[in-house]
Amino acid sequence: MNRFDNRVVLVTGAASGIGQAAAVRLAEEGGKIYCTDINEAALNDAVAAIKKSGGEATARKLDISSESDVNACVQECIATYGKLDAVVNMAGILRFDNCHELALADWQRVLDVNLTGTFLLCKAVLPELLKTKGNIVNAASTASLSGLPWGTAYGATKGAVLAMTRTIAVEYAKRGVRANCVCPGDISTNMAANVSFPEDADFDLLARISSLTGPKEPKVVAGVIAMLASEDGAHVTGEHIRVDGGTLS
Repeated sequence: MNRFDNRVVLVTGAASGIGQAAAVRLAEEGGKIYCTDINEAALNDAVAAIKKSGGEATARKLDISSESDVNACVQECIATYGKLDAVVNMAGILRFDNCHELALADWQRVLDVNLTGTFLLCKAVLPELLKTKGNIVNAASTASLSGLPWGTAYGATKGAVLAMTRTIAVEYAKRGVRANCVCPGDISTNMAANVSFPEDADFDLLARISSLTGPKEPKVVAGVIAMLASEDGAHVTGEHIRVDGGTLS
């Protein structure tokens, strides 16, 4: 029997990167995966690939920063599959700026997606997870644990997500709902590959945040997510797990 047989998992950021890798891994382990992302074309391709491999998945475009869209998405997931057992919340954006050059609008956009979006989804799914004694896996980052050069907004959101996840874990533990974070480090994703650096960026600073074993594919994070979201993680809550190749060790 697979770990996710008869289990329904909602995954955000499922069109690419860690979110896509998590959706693939959970589908391979028998899960019914409700895949969401703002990039509808890429999301449809990702879901088609899951189905082609024999997995069960549904695609739904989602603006994670919109409360009405998040609420509608959760209800559509329940309508499609009848319940919700786990949430893998990987949607996020990254930008690099010198702090003194970071525009307020750009700061706010990162907060809207990474922090407010995570909150909105947690708020929307908790009533359903209370019914199934389910769990949440949120995306923090090594940037929540150590300074990330040029990542003022990104690091602020990931630190807040970590604190929020711990709070949810404590608040809902006795009611049977778990909440944890993964803290990826140097992972090869489109988001990381496409980020722009300040013109005067000192790339020597990147050495302090680089994996000791080099960047890895998103599937290494997906394996940790699968453990946390499954019964193998039944006694793990309020925890963060670094997947960083020893960067912060």
